[in-house]
Amino acid sequence: MRKEIVVNVDHDETRVAVLEEGVLVELYIERTSNQRVVGAIYKGRVDNVLPGMEAAFVDVGLDRNAFLYVADAIPAREGDEDEAEVEAPRGASIKDLLKVGQELVLQVTKEPIGTKGARVSSHITLPGRYLVLMPTVDYIGISRRIGDEGERSRLRALAEKIKPAGMGLIVRTVAEGHEEQDLAADVKFLVRLWNKILSRARTTNAPALLHRDLGLVFRVVRDVLGPDTERLVVDSRHEQERILDLLDDISPDLKDRVTLFDSHDRSVFELYGIETEIEKALRKRVWLRSGGYLVIDQAEALTVIDVNTGKYVGSTNLADTVLRTNLEAAREIARQLRLRDIGGIIIVDFIDMEVADHRQKVLAALNEALKDDRTKTNVLGITQLGLVEMTRKKVTYGLDDVLQKLCPYCEGKGKILSEETMAAKVRREIREILRHTDNEAILVEVHPSVAALLIGAGGVNLKELEKNTGKSVYVKGSAECHPEEMKIRGLGTREEVETKALPVRQGQTVEVKIEEPHVSNLWDGIARMDGYVIDVEGAGKRVGEKVKVEITKVYRTYAKARVV
Repeated sequence: MRKEIVVNVDHDETRVAVLEEGVLVELYIERTSNQRVVGAIYKGRVDNVLPGMEAAFVDVGLDRNAFLYVADAIPAREGDEDEAEVEAPRGASIKDLLKVGQELVLQVTKEPIGTKGARVSSHITLPGRYLVLMPTVDYIGISRRIGDEGERSRLRALAEKIKPAGMGLIVRTVAEGHEEQDLAADVKFLVRLWNKILSRARTTNAPALLHRDLGLVFRVVRDVLGPDTERLVVDSRHEQERILDLLDDISPDLKDRVTLFDSHDRSVFELYGIETEIEKALRKRVWLRSGGYLVIDQAEALTVIDVNTGKYVGSTNLADTVLRTNLEAAREIARQLRLRDIGGIIIVDFIDMEVADHRQKVLAALNEALKDDRTKTNVLGITQLGLVEMTRKKVTYGLDDVLQKLCPYCEGKGKILSEETMAAKVRREIREILRHTDNEAILVEVHPSVAALLIGAGGVNLKELEKNTGKSVYVKGSAECHPEEMKIRGLGTREEVETKALPVRQGQTVEVKIEEPHVSNLWDGIARMDGYVIDVEGAGKRVGEKVKVEITKVYRTYAKARVV
């Protein structure tokens, strides 16, 4: 598979894209204002021990206390070949392991997300180029991506030979084919790094940062760049030199694959079409080449993916059409999970398949496409409802969290109240306010579409409201007002409120901009002053122009005028 890495460096943001066969599959973004903390090692102080949750909150110096679960506070045991699994022994309790005020060295395993603090562990892992050192556990593991049994046995024998006493090693995929001296140099470097961390811990008071993982570009060079990478393209000469210096130490044979992109005409991301792909990755709907599409709905811990045939009608029969769409969707789902970095519980609603063999083919295609995902993913199978359940380890923010923020208006709902609903709500609020005041009149400001419904044709709705309340109501429409917002602009006597509500008076000359033709009389033009409508006689063809007008008549909700 042809793999390329594209690096875009700006003064406050670095972006790295990974392409496979020219298709964007992974995107990493690092900003100076928001440094990644996963992998960082801290000296923390236990702030609170919660036996009921079998966990503790630890102050490591971040904005919120970190969360330490009991299984992450006890010695690790041997597990699978990607990482040492940890399990609390029967009867182990957090209160027996930790005390308030106790200091300990911890590593962040999960970013603080939303209202949750970072998750930390006492089981330290230090990644190198070919190996991962685990200084707190005696264990040897081999990456599951190395499939050749002979190579696995060879690497295990090398790892046992160079493993420091009392420590553990995981052999990474990139170590495949490398000799003892490469792995031994990695171990030597990582042990030296661990000793430095311990030295800092002995001389530093908690809370304190002891070690931070490499920056984004260096992590990608260490973890992603390998013999299967055709080229790494970077648009910064300074960053290129740093990458080449790093490769001098870890993989000199890959230096010729690093290319500088130097152009003032377009950016490197535009050249590769990555900017367009990023925009698509933020949409709910993802189109498939066949004409089918996916709908991706993300919540904090659950993502639901729906598969639809869309425009694809097939050429043979329904079962074949459904199978082809689902197979294509399975491959695209795997790509979207990597690209959007979706974690947590994932439910996929494939199009219903009557044939059992078809269901197995789709599951096999999904598992095969997920093999290239470096994040731990587990497909659990198809439920009785025909839904595919799967999990993907959530370590850091997903792409949408990095590039977007929660809408301050809808607060994540994705919908707002309709104009009819909002108008009814404003009417109720006006009645409630006027019921508890001695004031004669009120002026409210709302969005123009809501104002139109409150006033009604010829002011009929406004007259009805005044009849119900026995008081004067003035409504002002403002495009700057959110559709779900109502502002009280005046409350007092009718004369006081009318002065605020009516920005013009009869006989006054003002300059206005004609915004649009009158909706029912195209001869006239419509202008606005602070949301107040001015109907200008004969100005229907002067849209966009600024004109001087004389106010000829003033009404509650609009004024008539003529061009001077």
